[in-house]
Amino acid sequence: MKVAAIQMVSSTDVPRNLQAAGRLLAEAAAAGAELAVLPEYFCIMGRADTDKLAVAESPGAGPIQDFLADAASRLGLWIVGGTLPLASSDPERVRNSCTAWSPAGVCVARYDKIHLFRFDDGSRQYDETRSIEPGREPQRFVMTSKAGQRITVALSVCYDLRFPELYRALAADLLVVPSAFTYPTGQAHWEVLLRARAIENLAAVVAPAQGGLHENGRRTWGHSLVVDAWGGILAQQAEGEGVVLAEIDAARQAALRRQLPVLDHRVL
Repeated sequence: MKVAAIQMVSSTDVPRNLQAAGRLLAEAAAAGAELAVLPEYFCIMGRADTDKLAVAESPGAGPIQDFLADAASRLGLWIVGGTLPLASSDPERVRNSCTAWSPAGVCVARYDKIHLFRFDDGSRQYDETRSIEPGREPQRFVMTSKAGQRITVALSVCYDLRFPELYRALAADLLVVPSAFTYPTGQAHWEVLLRARAIENLAAVVAPAQGGLHENGRRTWGHSLVVDAWGGILAQQAEGEGVVLAEIDAARQAALRRQLPVLDHRVL
């Protein structure tokens, strides 16, 4: 099954970002992808964290969700819609929500980011808890490829990558990690963490990212990639928008799990 990790350099303008995402999704579909995954905050990278509140949607209603539903049905794609801001119980915060859409344009899963990022190196400070209400429950969905394979897909977002217990609990065939890693943390840890999650779970990983210098002055790491279940990098793009395509070999992955049944060897 061919998959696509969509890399973007999203702006502060939602319509412009949706236009770019639509073009990249169409490119992925034309190249034969069955599943395409957008990056975290594909729809907006605001000048301030609070900008997300102004474009937050109610679950099931809004132009960003309509865009994802229409793109999935029009292109015949399974789409994991990166993240978008959804209204929360706290009027000062939103949920950073990752939604999955079937080729029929139906939302089949929603995951609200559980682990919220905080970083302070003296010159750069980030604290997602100021504008985001954390989720509580891991989420996954099952998709069927055109070849008839049933594939369990685990939903996660960016900072979740540092918490391996989440992926163990999800017990999936394919891990998706839409992200907007900062440049310093991405340079140090992005690739090694993604490959580790693939290796320890014997699962393929699709990790689209924001990758470049944004209007708000923030620089994201990029390096969107697809990793196989043995930890090998199948495809990658350093910076700038683009479509990272790779073929996931389900038969090889099943063989690896038989040869090295690490998931059956768990004790704790």
